[in-house]
Amino acid sequence: MGLTLENVSKTVGAETHISDVSLTLESGSLNVLLGPTLSGKTSLMRLMAGLDRPSAGRVVVDGKDVTGAHVRTRSVAMVYQQFINYPSLSVYENIASPLRVKKRPAAEIDAEVRQAARLLKLDAMLDRTPLQLSGGQQQRTAIARAIVKRADLVLLDEPLANLDYKLREELREELPRIFEASGAVFVYATTEPQEALLLGGNTATLWQGRISQFGRTIEVYRRPKDLATAQVFSDPPMNVFSARKQGSDLRLPTGEVVPASGTTAGLADGDYHLGIRPNHLLLEPPGQDALRLPSIVSVTEISGSESFVHADYHDDRFVALVPGVREIVPGAPVDLFVSPSRLFVFDTAGRLAAAPVA
Repeated sequence: MGLTLENVSKTVGAETHISDVSLTLESGSLNVLLGPTLSGKTSLMRLMAGLDRPSAGRVVVDGKDVTGAHVRTRSVAMVYQQFINYPSLSVYENIASPLRVKKRPAAEIDAEVRQAARLLKLDAMLDRTPLQLSGGQQQRTAIARAIVKRADLVLLDEPLANLDYKLREELREELPRIFEASGAVFVYATTEPQEALLLGGNTATLWQGRISQFGRTIEVYRRPKDLATAQVFSDPPMNVFSARKQGSDLRLPTGEVVPASGTTAGLADGDYHLGIRPNHLLLEPPGQDALRLPSIVSVTEISGSESFVHADYHDDRFVALVPGVREIVPGAPVDLFVSPSRLFVFDTAGRLAAAPVA
């Protein structure tokens, strides 16, 4: 099944939730919707499913306009972050419910329910009701029900957010394989860039109800077409500051002039925004040509294996993600470094002008 959105918009009163989205998703494809909270991910999924009707544009499935078709007439399975189960039914019957609606043979229902339960580690809980389960177990029940439904369009709206780390990692590997093998269009919404990279496939980045870029996940990450996409695909957000290219020099916000090298070497003269991913902002120079950015520490967050160093450079707040435990007191001066080859360059309109090779 192929799904196409043609210039789709959704407005509610004076608010625009989705603005002029065109997107084609192919059968058997894994597609990630990546964006911050309120960027339009859930709204877009509801339009795909037929739960909402667009204010403008068309939804097309296999060449057929289904814009006004009710969700019940479509082959759709959807799992939300906030799990939805039938409270009076056992876990077994919750998972079996879409198969019973299709009047599948009892033996087939039993086999599929138990297979999904094994995958989601629900074997020992099939006789329980949802109220006897933890939140994570209830979410796994909802995912298992979506698996057995074998729908043509599978929509997962941040489905792993309530699960423990180990199970989340296991399911990130298993879910794409399960759904892709069925030939379904698989759409997975997340706020986490790392999750998009782990899932692979294709990624559509959403910003304020618009898709800023769509393509192979790794390519969107490596070459964001604009600053909005780069910010969406970076957690913490990409560090950005302004600079001016003049001949072979680069004038920084502090007034310091340094040689233009790396990704800035071939730029035409003019004003630019330079972007640095937090993991490329270092406390030690990575080479002799490293760009030094003298800053003042605001706060340091220690996560265990790495530290987030928040610091003010001129009028901009930077975040450096550095390995190890770094205890740097607020107010302390610190030199931050970046290799010129790691700089993303955007013009004054926010369009990508140059990017690191890899």
